[in-house]
Amino acid sequence: MDNQDLKFNNRIPLEDLKNTVEAIKLELGKVIVGQQEFIELLIVALLADGHVLIEGVPGIAKTVTAKLFSKVLKTDFSRIQFTPDLMPSDVLGTSVLNMKTSDFEFHKGPIFSNIVLIDEINRAPAKTQAALFETMEERQATVDGTTYSFEAPFMVLATQNPIEQEGTYALPEAQLDRFIFKIKVDYPTLEDEIKIIQTHHDRKGEKPQTLIKPILNAQELAAYKTKIQSIVVEEKIIKYIAELVSKTRNHPHLYLGGSPRASISILNTAKAFAAINGRDFVTPEDVKKSLKPVLNHRIILTPEREMEGMSTENVIDMIVQSVEVPR
Repeated sequence: MDNQDLKFNNRIPLEDLKNTVEAIKLELGKVIVGQQEFIELLIVALLADGHVLIEGVPGIAKTVTAKLFSKVLKTDFSRIQFTPDLMPSDVLGTSVLNMKTSDFEFHKGPIFSNIVLIDEINRAPAKTQAALFETMEERQATVDGTTYSFEAPFMVLATQNPIEQEGTYALPEAQLDRFIFKIKVDYPTLEDEIKIIQTHHDRKGEKPQTLIKPILNAQELAAYKTKIQSIVVEEKIIKYIAELVSKTRNHPHLYLGGSPRASISILNTAKAFAAINGRDFVTPEDVKKSLKPVLNHRIILTPEREMEGMSTENVIDMIVQSVEVPR
């Protein structure tokens, strides 16, 4: 088995990618305390070319982590605060009449960036949500009949608060499906909270953004993404992913199961998990790591199970136990 592993490791050189990911984790670790899984999922989503929905109560550094994550990349960043009166043109941009030429000129909106942070995505009305569909799926925006393409990379990081429902709009399932991950961020442990307070005190008013140095540029990121596409996925792993997602569609506790897009998202993120661990082949463990963040927002519990306090994570655990792991 050891010889086989050595052969695998020699096929695609991944040492550089693995080292870069470790450097990003160390850089963010200067400021962000105890969110290692959150940071790893953001890196995996970036490498898998996906968008991320971040859910958690206010004050647990969702927005700060997303902003600092954008700082480790040598790319453009923009932030949009979603509000109930936000119009599609506030996101996409608008055509303005140039009095000198008597022509309309398109002024790009804040969505035309590389890393876009959308704060409180569930606060904007359906019309503005709909404006995001094309941008997230096709990396382009159509305004007044003209299509404008985005420069790579393009990643949306959206936050939402699950507790406060007043003045919010539930995201449609079709839009949720366009997020590769939904990351649930919880309160820190007592030990981590002590560290958070201490590091804040030690900074003496210095802004956390000033402590983060860029690690990765757009060209290097594109090269890493190409490498990840070549990661070996055996037929039995593909069958394993298909069986797991298929089980969500006829599970007695679920009203809605995962789509084929969910299966592809699991495949892509499992390949990224393998790559950041220095392996050029996917294991069942990589698939398991991808399951909850990929399926959390795509499957819906039956009303009875929801009333009983069951969670989607519970059902995913049941499904994992019911499907035989390939050897």
